[in-house]
Amino acid sequence: MRVLLIEDEPRMAAALRVALTKHDMVIDHVSTLCDAELVIGDGAYDALLLDRQLPDGDGLDLVPKIRRRGLTLPIIVITAKGEVPDRITGLETGADDYLAKPFVFDELLARLRAVMRRSETLRPALISIGRLSFDPTYCDVSVSGKRLDIPRREALVLECLVRRAGRMVPRPTLMEAVFGFDDEIQSNALDSHISRLRRKLAASEAGVVINVIRGVGYLLREAP
Repeated sequence: MRVLLIEDEPRMAAALRVALTKHDMVIDHVSTLCDAELVIGDGAYDALLLDRQLPDGDGLDLVPKIRRRGLTLPIIVITAKGEVPDRITGLETGADDYLAKPFVFDELLARLRAVMRRSETLRPALISIGRLSFDPTYCDVSVSGKRLDIPRREALVLECLVRRAGRMVPRPTLMEAVFGFDDEIQSNALDSHISRLRRKLAASEAGVVINVIRGVGYLLREAP
């Protein structure tokens, strides 16, 4: 899951980014409406966490603009403006949920997962190829029903490849799926994740292989 966090308070933003990253999410963070409009694009995100009181305006002003683009991504408003009229305004503007600060992180996580389940873009519960199964909801990997322990980054690489099994995935697509734009990335980071992932899949006899399309990208397919 790739989430855009629009929050101008540095400590809150840092805490949310760290906490959500631990739950297998890629988090991009901006602090203004202007920056948010620049990065949202045409559907790069699975969900949006939106503060209202931003330096350049009310975060709610962004919601109708997103909906007019035809984007149905779930939007959760997280704000100190938590009175009933504020909540009603937020929901009627087009947000999917409204959470008043301060809040417990576990509640935010539960609400985020709930709106994703309700979303029209809900992903398949389980993706299988060969003897490998991938559960995108929890980023769980199993081989022949036995859970395979894979670190977060490698699981994100695998998710991107599994979703496009049988097709070449360009390097930029993988980089975007695995790293947020605030992450410090070494030049060989992606190659290292791919290399370790290939070894684990081979050792577990997952029945899939990852082919390197040199200089272009990678392709996951069922093993012959």
